Amino acid sequence: MKGLPGMISKPENEAPDKKGMCLECGTGVLKLQHLTYFTWLNNELITVPDFPAYVCDICGRREYDGRAITWLNTLLNPETGRSLTSPRKTESTGANQAQP
Repeated sequence: MKGLPGMISKPENEAPDKKGMCLECGTGVLKLQHLTYFTWLNNELITVPDFPAYVCDICGRREYDGRAITWLNTLLNPETGRSLTSPRKTESTGANQAQP
C-alpha cells in the first residue's frame, strides 16, 4: 500500500490507526488522530474540527490525510458547483430574428 509523501507505507495487516514510522524523528509511530485543521482562505481563517491527521507519538509531527485534504480543497474551491459552460446570451434586438 502506498503512503502519503514523506511517510513509510504501513503493512496491510497492521492496525488501521497506525500509519508508519515517523521520518522526522525516526523513532515515533504515526497514529491517526482527529484534530482541528486551520487554513487561510483569502483573508479569512478557516477551521475544520475533527480533521484526520497522522501524528507522531514522540515528536508530534503531523501528516494530514491526503483524501481529506483533497475533499477540503474541493469544498473550498470557489468554482465548485458552477456550470462548466457559460449561459447563452439572448439578444434583445430584433435584427437576428426571423421575419414572418
